[in-house]
Amino acid sequence: MPTCFPGRPGSRPLATDTPSLSLVSQPVSFLSDFGRVDEFVGVVHGVIARIAPEVRVIDIGHDFPRGNVRAGALGLLRAIQYMPQGVALAVVDPGVGTGRRAIAARTEWGVFVGPDNGLLAPAVAMVGGADRIVSLDNPELVLPAEGATFDGRDRFAPAAAVIASGQVRFEDLGADVAPASVTPLMMPLVEHEPNAVRGEILWMDNFGNAQSNITPQDLATIGVRPGDEVIMRIGAIEHELRWVTAYGDVPDGAGLLHVDSYGQVAVAVRRGRSDQAYSLEEGIAVTLRKPGSAPVAIQSVSPVV
Repeated sequence: MPTCFPGRPGSRPLATDTPSLSLVSQPVSFLSDFGRVDEFVGVVHGVIARIAPEVRVIDIGHDFPRGNVRAGALGLLRAIQYMPQGVALAVVDPGVGTGRRAIAARTEWGVFVGPDNGLLAPAVAMVGGADRIVSLDNPELVLPAEGATFDGRDRFAPAAAVIASGQVRFEDLGADVAPASVTPLMMPLVEHEPNAVRGEILWMDNFGNAQSNITPQDLATIGVRPGDEVIMRIGAIEHELRWVTAYGDVPDGAGLLHVDSYGQVAVAVRRGRSDQAYSLEEGIAVTLRKPGSAPVAIQSVSPVV
């Protein structure tokens, strides 16, 4: 029996009557900005379950800031190295219903499904890049709907389900897309000065820790090593922090620098929040230098371009 669109009496089959092209289904790793208050996450799960009940769905996270493509892209980038190979379904899609494309990218890791707005780009690059990209324009693989504002349900979930379950070949999803035409995601670069490095806060986690785009290797270029004191400048204000291994290496309420679980230099406060202590947020520029070195010029707190 063919797989049909869920909830639509007499609906067209999603796939052909041919058996699965794969003997083993693959998991779908799902990320979105849908939140948990409304039914959106559950509906996407339901669509996948109706089309391919054997496919397991892993929720990476659904509370990324609404419409913040960079935040979703960085979340997917951080997570993808820990996800089982299969299908990555990502939906942070402020352009839904417009002319932006829906795409799938095939990589050695698996298939990435989502909007062509830069959301997929960093994670696809991390796993080695895509060898083929297609547009999700096969009408047989789109859930019929009156509106055009829930592609997570109507277009992305069906594509993820049929690929994860092996019901279709990758090329059946739609027409090829030129890689050069796919939307990239521009990321801030670390700026190096003779005695300082300037970066940007990429992410504030739920505990109030601020991940920067600065790496331990960046700090090594100015002679800063674990255990050293470091001057952090935000705008015209400077704070002295110590580079430690764990939160417990400083007293309660003290600020610190550490290398976070993803290998980036992060700002934290033991039993506190760095966003409150230092007015940090995503996109804020920070400069780090060694104590005793010449002060750097007063900087804007605007993001590094």
